[in-house]
Amino acid sequence: MEKPGAYIEHARDLEVYKRAYAVSLGVHRATLAFPKMEQYALADQLRRSSKAICANLAEGFAKQTRSKPEFARVISMAIGSCSEVETWISYAFDLEYITQVQRDDWLQSYARIYGMLVNLREKLR
Repeated sequence: MEKPGAYIEHARDLEVYKRAYAVSLGVHRATLAFPKMEQYALADQLRRSSKAICANLAEGFAKQTRSKPEFARVISMAIGSCSEVETWISYAFDLEYITQVQRDDWLQSYARIYGMLVNLREKLR
């Protein structure tokens, strides 16, 4: 968690960004082992939605000096990406591309990230 009163210079300094980035790297690596027929479908969707969380945070953070409501809007998009990635994780598990341990770990991580994003958005209101 960020220290109260600490100046955050870049989106990558946000704890939620760090968590989302770390999990997205694991997701990316794991999806490289998906069957070839899934590389441009399920694997790609998982990679895109997991990375979109950090990308949205970076975009919104850069705009926050001009518009806090715009930052809140982009955080809402990141929340949507978080929900999307949870759906793709379920598909990957049900299709037996990831283990139950991976699924549970990722879902727990994204649930935490989701909560952090909601809290961040609320602080902007």
